[in-house]
Amino acid sequence: MPGGRLTQQERRQIALGLADGLAYAEIARRLERPTSTVTREVMRNGGPTTYRADTAHRATERRAHRRSQAAPREATARPQPYGRDAEAVREYEDMFATVFSQSGLPRMMSRVLACLYTTDAGSLTASELVQRLQVSPASVSKAIAVLESQDLVRRERDERRRERYVVDNELWYQSTVASARASAQLAETARQGVGVLVPDTPAAIRLEGIARYMDFVSESIARAAEQAREILHAGPETPPGPAANTPDARPDS
Repeated sequence: MPGGRLTQQERRQIALGLADGLAYAEIARRLERPTSTVTREVMRNGGPTTYRADTAHRATERRAHRRSQAAPREATARPQPYGRDAEAVREYEDMFATVFSQSGLPRMMSRVLACLYTTDAGSLTASELVQRLQVSPASVSKAIAVLESQDLVRRERDERRRERYVVDNELWYQSTVASARASAQLAETARQGVGVLVPDTPAAIRLEGIARYMDFVSESIARAAEQAREILHAGPETPPGPAANTPDARPDS
């Protein structure tokens, strides 16, 4: 199995595979690469519909150049806990941020959010974010302000009176509910336009359809979020297995 970074030829094979509608696993099998490698490669470079091999290759070279320049600053970075692979974690954060960006969040906000969600504590100070992301304090401050306005992060004071930025499962629920409210507001605005544009005219009919659609979407999101809320707070599931039938799991006699 080949190791190291993807070559330009491999990226072209990925692009051809995507064009043929192949799954990531099948593309990875043909390249003799892990499926996670192909998934990260595609998601950090525009997603399956916009992936371009040459563009992805140039972007990777630029990232490698930036990392080499930042190497002296990163040399003192803290070791990864739990024996994690530092490069794999960095690649995953980049992929996670790309997914946030593709959903409409600006790149800097996406990077901050991905960084927060991939920390075990689920919180970081401004200086910690600056160090991890290698950006200016002003960039972090602006990103946090936008994320906080969208209920995606919250501020807390720790025991040392430092301001920390926090993400947790309840915030994810609140953000979903806020999205439902935004959809409901759009539905109401569209419905107001029906009267302005005179009912039964082509424009009014279009807006009425939008209003009905957004009503349904808003109600569905809010209902699903409430029903699924407990999932966010549940512990990890215990996978089924034959443990109960093993000699070490015999009931007490």
